[in-house]
This record gives sequence, C-alpha cells and structure tokens, in this order.
Amino acid sequence: MADKSSLLIDSHCHLDFPDFADLGAVLARAAAAGVGRAITISTRVANFDTYRSIAERFETVFFSVGTHPHQAWEEPDVAVETLVELSKHPKCVAIGEAGLDYHYDKTPRDIAARVFRAHIAAARVTQLPLVIHSRNADDDMAMILEDEMGKGAFPALLHCFTSSRALAETGLRLGLYVSMSGVLTFRNSDDLRAIAKDIPLERLLVETDAPYLAPMPHRGRPNEPAFVAETAKVLAAVKGVSFEQITQQTTANVLKLFSKINSFEQIA
Repeated sequence: MADKSSLLIDSHCHLDFPDFADLGAVLARAAAAGVGRAITISTRVANFDTYRSIAERFETVFFSVGTHPHQAWEEPDVAVETLVELSKHPKCVAIGEAGLDYHYDKTPRDIAARVFRAHIAAARVTQLPLVIHSRNADDDMAMILEDEMGKGAFPALLHCFTSSRALAETGLRLGLYVSMSGVLTFRNSDDLRAIAKDIPLERLLVETDAPYLAPMPHRGRPNEPAFVAETAKVLAAVKGVSFEQITQQTTANVLKLFSKINSFEQIA
C-alpha cells in the first residue's frame, strides 16, 4: 500500500476530453511519475454520466459536477437541487468548475454570474469544495465571493490561478485555497511565481488542467496528469522547500479540501 503523503494528486484535469483515448495508459504514466490520484472536472452537468463512468472505472480517479462558464449559456438554469443530488455519488468530491471568464465571454455575464451563484449555493449546502474558474474577472469575482461568503461559508479554491495578487489575497482572507498549474513553469510567469511564493503552503494545490497548459519542458504537447510533477518541482523551488515537502503538503491540502476522497482506502 502506498503512503498517501508520498504521492502527488492532480487536483484538476479533464479526462473525458478526446485527447485521452487510452485512459489506462495515461493513468499508468501518472502512477509511474508519482501521481497517485486525479480529479476529473466537470464542464457540463449534462455530461455527468461520462465523469461518473470514468471514476467508477478507475480506482484512482474522482470527479466533480458543475457547469463551466464557457458552457453556462447551454445550462443557464442549472438547479441547486440538481447539483446537490448528483453530488451524492461517493466519488463526486466537488462542485464545479464554475465561475466567470471575461477573456472569451462565451456566456452573457449576467447569466454566468447567476450560474456561478447557483454553484456557490450547492457548495454551501453540501460543504463540498467549489472549483472556481476566474479569468480577467477579478473585480466581479471578488465582489461575488465577498457577497456570497457573507450569506454563509462554503469551501472553495481558485483553480489554475493566473489572476492578480489582490484576488489571491481576497481568496485567502475568505478561506479559499489556490491551485497552481503548468503556467507557473512558463518563462514569462515571474509575477505568478512571486504571488505563489507568498501564499501559505497549507493553502496551495497543484494541477494540470490537462489536456491544456502543459508545463515546461512539455509545452506544445497535450498535458496529462503525470506532468503535474513538473509544476510541483517549480513550486518547491519557488517556496524554497524540497520536492518531498511540496508533495506531502499539497497532497494533505487536497485530502483536507476534497475530504470525500478520504473515505476510500489507500491505493496500492
């Protein structure tokens, strides 16, 4: 049996995407790289059965339920009750990803905000962590988080963080976690590395957002869970700690935040 603390967890990937034709091979490569678990993240509630089937097929995979802001126009009336009910599956460990994306603006902003608030309500009811997508929407994101946290606490993380120091500080003050992706390894990410350096280690996670954003030295290739180790190595250097310490702390953070994972036995 492998010690949980000795294995990284890819806290955010999209294993349902067509880039992953052979999931068994993808997960075998992850295991060989010391990545023991992965959370495949929902982009459409309508695809729930796909995420569920992947998690049921592979012992080391967990999943979420939610509507990405890019798809919120397709699911503008997602019900809190639906999210709560679907999240009862034993391997559904999170709500989302949901949030605001003003870079692509694929969904009218008022609809995106409404859908996002529905996901917050579901996270508050279930106390499952809300996986937050935020891009070029710092002011509105901070406003919604402040407003909604005032209605009642809910666990959450800012995934694939590339936003401002101000949003990171707001999130931390509200009790959120922050997840670093392969962007942390990019040559032009000095500002992001400076923010990561100042985030308390006990609030940091690592992820791939696979198949996107492959870290150095894999840029230009489809990303996959095995590559989260490269992000962890850079995060260790940024924080001035060992790779082993980053592994142990980020894994502990995932297991604390995505606490439903703890009901499953240690993996072999």
